Amino acid sequence: MKLFLRTALAVAFLAVGWAAAEESNFGVGPQYDTTHVYVRPEDFDGFVSSLVATFGGTTTKQGVFTVTPTPSKTKSQLVLTPSGTLSVFGFQTPVPYPFGNERTGYLVTDLDAAVRSAEAAGADLVVSPFNDPIGRDAIIQWPGGVNMQLYWHTTRPSYAPLQNIPENRVYVSADRASAFVESFLAFSRGKIVSDDASAPGVEIGRASDSYRRIRISSVYGAMVVLVTDGRLPYPYGRETTGYEVAMLAATLAKAKAAGVSVLDGPYTSGGREAAIVQFPGGYVAEIHSIALKAGSPGNVLRH
Repeated sequence: MKLFLRTALAVAFLAVGWAAAEESNFGVGPQYDTTHVYVRPEDFDGFVSSLVATFGGTTTKQGVFTVTPTPSKTKSQLVLTPSGTLSVFGFQTPVPYPFGNERTGYLVTDLDAAVRSAEAAGADLVVSPFNDPIGRDAIIQWPGGVNMQLYWHTTRPSYAPLQNIPENRVYVSADRASAFVESFLAFSRGKIVSDDASAPGVEIGRASDSYRRIRISSVYGAMVVLVTDGRLPYPYGRETTGYEVAMLAATLAKAKAAGVSVLDGPYTSGGREAAIVQFPGGYVAEIHSIALKAGSPGNVLRH
């Protein structure tokens, strides 16, 4: 009986969450927002294994599907980690344009209404809604050239809440930053958490400089907008997601054992310890933890 009641309550809360989303901004929660990662088929299994070894979590069953509106075939698998969800693709055919440029997939409760809302907020519809094996999708582009996928499932998924919410890391120019932020906030109904005009440049690989950093929170999770002049040393700008973990050093140790390379860092800045890493298959990501003794935003310590 207790199990039945817990299950019934979970279903009820999920239904209430979807109803509230349908009345507001169509979002469901950050555990349903996936980072899209494209790797070569021969790197697929090694990449997925390295993710789970680094962050923990589980995977869905791997399969081969057509996930584009034009003919194609790709290996596909969902990786559900405590620090974020990833959709991994290993195309066995050439990747149809413009797929591979969309950085994330946001689950919405009503795809057509969400697309209309995004367009009204200033987004371009790059790929109109199409069917996939388990639902429907569309690709939009925000001011500044930021591509994202919106998706809807025929059967509503139910994923556990994340232990740590990842950051969608968006690099934009100073010319388009205001337009991007205004459009995304109008769509997501999110809020600006902070807007630092002189954030430490070490966070973008330029320790002697500063840049503008805008943090946003919404039902779609966390976002950091990095406003730069585009003069970024490798690998900065290649990472699309920042993953929060409890202890950076311990996570990096597990990552290295799984074949992950540390490309820059670790460094401490703005109350965080962070590093840029590259997983087998080429995927670049930022990993960070909250520093135990957070200094002022301008304090920088390189390890």
